[in-house]
Amino acid sequence: MPARVALVHDFLLDLRGAERVFAAICDAWPEADVFTAVYDEEGTEGRFAGRAPRTSFLQALRPTHRTFRPLLPLYPHAIESLDLRGYDIVISSSSAWAHGVLVDAGAVHVCYCHNPFRYAWSEREATLAARPAPLRLPLAVLLSRWRQWDWIAAQRVDRYIANSDVTALRVHRYFGRDAEVLHPPVELDRFTPRPVGANYLVVAELMAHKRIDVAVRAFNRLRVPLIVVGDGPELRRLRRLAGPTVRFTGRLPDADVAELMGSARALVVTASEEFGIAAVESLASGRPVIALGDGGVLESVVEGVTGAYYAANSAEALAAVVARFDPLAIDPAACVAAAQRFGTGRFQAMMRRIVDETVAAERAPRPGERPAVVTGLLPRRARRAAAGS
Repeated sequence: MPARVALVHDFLLDLRGAERVFAAICDAWPEADVFTAVYDEEGTEGRFAGRAPRTSFLQALRPTHRTFRPLLPLYPHAIESLDLRGYDIVISSSSAWAHGVLVDAGAVHVCYCHNPFRYAWSEREATLAARPAPLRLPLAVLLSRWRQWDWIAAQRVDRYIANSDVTALRVHRYFGRDAEVLHPPVELDRFTPRPVGANYLVVAELMAHKRIDVAVRAFNRLRVPLIVVGDGPELRRLRRLAGPTVRFTGRLPDADVAELMGSARALVVTASEEFGIAAVESLASGRPVIALGDGGVLESVVEGVTGAYYAANSAEALAAVVARFDPLAIDPAACVAAAQRFGTGRFQAMMRRIVDETVAAERAPRPGERPAVVTGLLPRRARRAAAGS
């Protein structure tokens, strides 16, 4: 009988980078059942409608990508409430809590990790500092409890896959687990080089940790056109900062983003990204990337060949690099070639290989272990229980 496979993602409320990666995972296992804490068909542009995602008790509140954040303390409980009984293989796609699902003792759980929950780990101090003083202590307590839950959840996963070297290091540091690096997929066919215009481009969720304010201030100084594509809680503040050469579009359809990518002088990346899918999308469009020289973008952009880096995350440093870097001197063909190793087909083939290897390893007899008279998928835990009976 074929193995029953469950696919789990944190939440399916909009279509960002992590959701596009999960969509590629879903396409690699077309018969699998899909689970998530909360789901919004409209927000995800119908991408998962054919999979009828199964949700948690939080779905009754019908949160959207604008309203889900106040429910954050409840999501660990929500993800543990998903009923995964009877599934042989569970593949979670996690940037916060999906790796915490509870699976059968005989199941194999592989987690594709976009990042350990940033607000509890890498961004904890910045998160606390940004809150009013009376809220810091209760928030610190909540984040400490989240860390405890997160670490315990991580020990239940059979194998981790990380989207970059940066994430693999965090998985090891925070969870004490090793992770194989598999860069996320990019829908390369969406992008093509176009005639280059006068605008520079930012494509990002407008969150504080993305540091879009650095780009706004830099292009205010330069008086050079900058288009900012994206939405988020920082939008109102960023609009107040913006001068006459900075324009905000909000979220745009894929076709419009691809057109802007192909015609931009360069994409500007101001955050230390875990990987940075937008950077590869820019390369696939034949356009270079100007980025903070930190994080996962170092794994996709080559200084002087497909882009340029600035060292200090300040408007002055970014403006200096933009002023001296000539995007038109970069060969578009070199950018397109650099993007090819991040194709969806390669990602899906590697995911299937890693999952198959993990299942085989969990079923393989261990030295000195008596073979158990059992059938089906049995990882180490179940085999040991059978051997001891």
